[in-house]
Amino acid sequence: MRKTTFVVAAGAALALVLTGCGSKSEGGTASPAGNNAASGLAAPFQNVLELASASKQGTQKSKSAKVSMEMTSGGKTITAQGAASYDSANPVMTLTMTVEGQQMEMRVVDKTMYMKLPAAQLAQMGTDKPWVKIAPNADDPLSKSLSGSVGSAGEQSDPTKMLDQIGEAGRIVRSEQTTLDGQQANHYTVEVDIAKAMDKFTASMPAEAKAQAEQALKGKDVKIPMEIWVDKNQLPLQITMDESAMAQAMGAGAAGTGKMTLKYSDWGTPVTVAAPPADQVTDLSEMLKKMGG
Repeated sequence: MRKTTFVVAAGAALALVLTGCGSKSEGGTASPAGNNAASGLAAPFQNVLELASASKQGTQKSKSAKVSMEMTSGGKTITAQGAASYDSANPVMTLTMTVEGQQMEMRVVDKTMYMKLPAAQLAQMGTDKPWVKIAPNADDPLSKSLSGSVGSAGEQSDPTKMLDQIGEAGRIVRSEQTTLDGQQANHYTVEVDIAKAMDKFTASMPAEAKAQAEQALKGKDVKIPMEIWVDKNQLPLQITMDESAMAQAMGAGAAGTGKMTLKYSDWGTPVTVAAPPADQVTDLSEMLKKMGG
């Protein structure tokens, strides 16, 4: 269904922003080893759970940030700029994305995703309304897959929960104090053993995809490298992850390469997102029925 590939690519990017960075917290108590008075940074933590706990506390206080993303997946590069609120009671997000050389806007409001697609895509899909809605209660497979990511955003969109997700399977390989985009930061290099956290990495997948992934990775020694930068308040500044080894282990090869860089700034800046006017919105599920998809 070529007409919907643009929607799929964009939805995959949003899923990474919302759920590629999440899981329920596994706890942990922060215990910095010391303090660097010159930079204001605490000494780097020695394990992921301590880092996760401290970073989570900082995020819960600030709740919102500007975010930018660059992701390579399926041979495509997707970039995005926007802002998000990580308030578990009312997560919202707005992103302007570039997918396959075309620009679109995404909004997440009330656990519902809206996509403002390019005119050419809208024409192919048979609508002149600029926004497509992915409702959380839709029954078609594509809408279910995309809305599933949004529906879990309340628990999973907090970027520091990536650290909770990998806590039991990751180890800090190296840490240093450095400068990132003009800010003093603690920089951590982390290695994650997929075999030790399979359930967490496949938690947001549909049942069939989850089973296929688990079977493909069963018995394989797959490690995912990550890098994490946090400021003096333990707020994430940048997170990078390379899932190339996992993609190759699953037989996807270079086409399945998944590399992602997330950057956060202006923590604490209020984020307000409104749903598009109803007369400018088409429901994706209804559209797919008309298209015979």
